[in-house]
Amino acid sequence: MKQYVLTMFQPDGDPPGPEILDPIMRDLFALEDEMKAAGVWVFSGALRPAGEAAVVRMRDGDLLGTDGPYTEGKEHIGGFTIIRAPGMESALEWGRKMARAVALLPIEVREFHG
Repeated sequence: MKQYVLTMFQPDGDPPGPEILDPIMRDLFALEDEMKAAGVWVFSGALRPAGEAAVVRMRDGDLLGTDGPYTEGKEHIGGFTIIRAPGMESALEWGRKMARAVALLPIEVREFHG
């Protein structure tokens, strides 16, 4: 079985209110339960806001650290799920289910190398 990451992108800014977020979270937890029951789920995680990130890089032999996300943008990675699937089409089907659960947020499906 190959491993895939299903990455959820969300807009910067405050999260939506509970009237919008609660049903989304309910659907995501139900999807995770479905993935576990199907034996494809490996790991899921939600990330803190991009503004709380830090970047470390090497420049001219020195390590430099900066606050904030690596790239400035209107969207950032909000969370991810790692699954095992026999191929891309199967992984895409789980990605479609996740896209339905999060209502309009894009889900990127990528296979791990090797």
